[in-house]
Amino acid sequence: MDERPAGTKLSGFQRLLHPRSIAVIGGREAAEVIRQCRRMGYSGLIYPVHPRHEKVEGVPCFRTLADLPEVPDAAFVAVRRELSIEVVRELAAMGAGGAICYASGFRETGGAGEDLQAALIEASGDMPILGPNCYGLINYLEGALLWPDQHGGQRRERGVAILTQSGNMAINLTMNQRGLPIAFLVAMGNQAKVGLAAMADALLEDPRVSAIGLHIEGLGDAAAFVTLAAKARARGVPLVALKVGRSEAAAALTFSHTASLAGADAVADAFLRRLGIGRVHNVPAFLETLKLLHQGGPLTGRDLASMSCSGGEASLIADAIDSRKLRFRSLDPAQRQRVKDTLSDLVHVSNPLDYHTFIWADETRMTETFAAMLGCGFDLSFLILDFPRADRCETHDWDITLRALEAASRRTGGRCAVVASLPENLPEARAEDILARGMIPFGGIEEALTAAEVAAAIGDAWRRDWPEPVTIPPLTKGEAVSMSEWAAKQRLRAAGLPLPRGGLAANAAEAMVIAEALGFPVVLKAVGEGLAHKSELGAVRLGLADADSVAHAAEELLPMGSGLLVEEMIGDGLAEVIVGCQRDPVIGPYLLLGSGGVLVELIADSVLLPLPASRAEIEEGLSRLKVAQLLAGYRGKPPGDRAALIAAVEAIQRFALSEAGRLIELDVNPVIVRPHGKGVVAVDAFMRIVKGEKNG
Repeated sequence: MDERPAGTKLSGFQRLLHPRSIAVIGGREAAEVIRQCRRMGYSGLIYPVHPRHEKVEGVPCFRTLADLPEVPDAAFVAVRRELSIEVVRELAAMGAGGAICYASGFRETGGAGEDLQAALIEASGDMPILGPNCYGLINYLEGALLWPDQHGGQRRERGVAILTQSGNMAINLTMNQRGLPIAFLVAMGNQAKVGLAAMADALLEDPRVSAIGLHIEGLGDAAAFVTLAAKARARGVPLVALKVGRSEAAAALTFSHTASLAGADAVADAFLRRLGIGRVHNVPAFLETLKLLHQGGPLTGRDLASMSCSGGEASLIADAIDSRKLRFRSLDPAQRQRVKDTLSDLVHVSNPLDYHTFIWADETRMTETFAAMLGCGFDLSFLILDFPRADRCETHDWDITLRALEAASRRTGGRCAVVASLPENLPEARAEDILARGMIPFGGIEEALTAAEVAAAIGDAWRRDWPEPVTIPPLTKGEAVSMSEWAAKQRLRAAGLPLPRGGLAANAAEAMVIAEALGFPVVLKAVGEGLAHKSELGAVRLGLADADSVAHAAEELLPMGSGLLVEEMIGDGLAEVIVGCQRDPVIGPYLLLGSGGVLVELIADSVLLPLPASRAEIEEGLSRLKVAQLLAGYRGKPPGDRAALIAAVEAIQRFALSEAGRLIELDVNPVIVRPHGKGVVAVDAFMRIVKGEKNG
């Protein structure tokens, strides 16, 4: 049912999404649009346009767009690509709300297709168009289908919106039998004029949209996603992304450790995390996460409970949660006793709970047990329940179990879900019934836990302060220069980064003088522009204990560079951390934090933070690293100076932001973390920068 008051004026986007009239231009595909609208009970007017046909699907046909009795809100244009441009031009001139451009053969084919797509954009003027190479959109709320094919959905009063580039994937998603209520489905095609973020932004205007799923092949306009995420958060509509491209290689070969650790997909992941857009990596998890977000939105925390009448199921879900950022919180003594009072003395009370079969099919006792668990204040409680085949088995006892769980949920206000360990053991009718009861139906234990983890991450992001917008200049064009370690360190020292005492020597004699002044042991390095990965090249000597050792090492190292760097040896380090900075062509500059040292790529323990990162984000990022255990104090060792490390990261970030227009990449590796109160020392640095007057 169209909820708009009569006479409501809508923008082009909204007219396209909620059309009161649809023009269909073309042959077979246009006819299919009419059939699909009829099947969905569309109550608006449909105007077929064809130069030769008298009727299409029994509807009187108009010879030209100029013959239409009114300007259509939406148009489905299914003619050859060259003619599509002229039809779109005419629709725009007459003030149509928007159009779907079905034809292919545009930018996706390259060559002449590029020019045709540019002509299509020009022809559309101010009118929004979806496509080209686009299957269209489905509005299940009002039964408006600008869609030339079959689909598996049905009319809804409320539901999620799903956007994808692929028409075939869109069809597949409508065919799911998981009970997910879909309000809108949009196939974006080439996104010549309307991008994914812009369409999602328009869908946020409808209060019946509960969550939005984005199938993302490329982020494109990062700023548009920032705007979208802020608006979605303000309106309480969670976003979840199925972002493909995890195997994508970095766009260009670079010299730093940061570049080798941070592929394009890792940067996108950090960007989505910053914005509070949940991310999943497969279609089942995508659908199950949307289901959870539809039924109650993000989670307020990460404490879960699980109940089942089988120890095997309890063990399965306990194992499945092991590597996730979720927890089955233990019951306190009072909670444990309340649950125990509802069960047989033979049952051991724990979380996950195996309540055995002693109370099976006893609705009153099951309600009490479920209510005792749900009343413990978990963020989400699971009941593992695989339904029997209705064609061969009795289902009466499972109906009792559902009624008991629903009653417990209503009594306690606890948020709960029914999880079938096998997705096929949760029929669609059952899933829809569970949703109608105010609970969440999940098909698959792993998918249920993924959904909970993503929903908790969105909840975490929504509780954080929204990052302040910062204008970061584009990278200046010019010659890229790899600075010597000594020059890079002087720049970083001026920014407030703690560095080891040392000096630059031109020969062995100067190196010995500096070493004597510093006190032994010392470190000796070959330095020079473009000299990266010195440890791998054998250009570093550690722990030189006397002048003779320095002299000998100097003779070996001098041919490798243009000078020698002599520094004090830091002997009380507890942990080594890498702090890097690089620029993604779409998202912009970002920080990399990770376990550092010579094995940095082998360990591959890192997190990315888009710039600028708040202190809270830096602290949280460090806590996600394996090296965090060393910082906290490991196996009797004292804790590291975490505060000094955070200050060093902030100093590096300040420098990166101040040089954002010229900084190509920066590695500070390692930053040696000393015991608490003794600070940190950045013992190596590599920097590539666009040559300019400040390079010095």
